[in-house]
Amino acid sequence: MHSKRIIQFLKDVAANNNRPWFQEHRSEYDAVRQDFEDGITMAIARIAEFDSSIAHVTVKDTVYRFYRDTRFSPDKSPYKRHLGAYINAHGKKALRGGYYIHIEPDNCLLACGNYWLPTNVLTACRNEIMSNIDRWLAIVEGSEFVNLFGKPGGGEWDLESAAPKGFGLSLLATAPKGFPRDYDHLDYLRLKDYCCWKKVPDTFFEGERWLDEMASVFKVAKPMMDYVNAVIDDYE
Repeated sequence: MHSKRIIQFLKDVAANNNRPWFQEHRSEYDAVRQDFEDGITMAIARIAEFDSSIAHVTVKDTVYRFYRDTRFSPDKSPYKRHLGAYINAHGKKALRGGYYIHIEPDNCLLACGNYWLPTNVLTACRNEIMSNIDRWLAIVEGSEFVNLFGKPGGGEWDLESAAPKGFGLSLLATAPKGFPRDYDHLDYLRLKDYCCWKKVPDTFFEGERWLDEMASVFKVAKPMMDYVNAVIDDYE
């Protein structure tokens, strides 16, 4: 991808987030969008080499709209300040976890896993973790996983300003209802999602080398996602 061009365009949008400016620069947006989608097409093919479940996914299944839904937001700017794609075997709205690629000036990142799980699914995931805690710990407390993503509570990600790395978008203040408060590994039960991420520099996506680096990050995250997806699959 020509990430420098993409990043510069997103900076320009942030400084001129209005429809007249955007219409004047529509051809530039179309070129940037096509470049991004070409990159995501390559990303799908690269991920499919180690996760065949997403081999059927097309770029149109993954890329989010650039236009903001402003109906319930005090911010009425019409356009997003980032480009994002969620590569998920069951679609962008699935409970099942997937792979997310986010390009935004000073806030580029790779993420893997799921978010906004319903309470009944979260409860099932928590029970599975407790039932097979040794297997879970071998995955999420392995040196590669911790080095890349950290442990629960180590950072927050709200799409506006991400921590350098993190595991879990949010945690309950205490033990979930029905679970012991004195459990040795309580932080993994307090998670309200099972998503991990790593920030990357704005130059990360330039050229083609990024595909291998992306694959290295996602390969480390995949066992955690697979563990949770095995539970979620019973509900989809």
